[in-house]
Amino acid sequence: QVQLVESGGGLVQPGGSLRLSCAASGFTLDYYAIGWFRQAPGKEREGVSCISSSDGSTYYADSVKGRFTISRDNAKNTVYLQMNSLKPEDTAVYYCAAALTGYGCYDIPYDYWGQGTQVTVSS
Repeated sequence: QVQLVESGGGLVQPGGSLRLSCAASGFTLDYYAIGWFRQAPGKEREGVSCISSSDGSTYYADSVKGRFTISRDNAKNTVYLQMNSLKPEDTAVYYCAAALTGYGCYDIPYDYWGQGTQVTVSS
């Protein structure tokens, strides 16, 4: 069964850090671009970051550039999103998604989605 499972969310104070994990089962991530998305209450889902399968090139939304870092460990079949200097506006449910493609990761259709993990930034 193909599955993506996010973990690592939680409650953190402004300025704090969290590391989200996206673990794949039922398939290998080696050939998949991976994206992180988020959706806050009452807002549309937005792309946060992604990493390609071919050369590991990355993309970051302007709102998280310099604060978030995406990385992949193909040996562990897992992709991470390190989030530093968190702000209240980062509060959202974070989803990871996988796309079977060797061509980039930005603005592409994603095939598999996880169930999401809640990130709350509040004092």
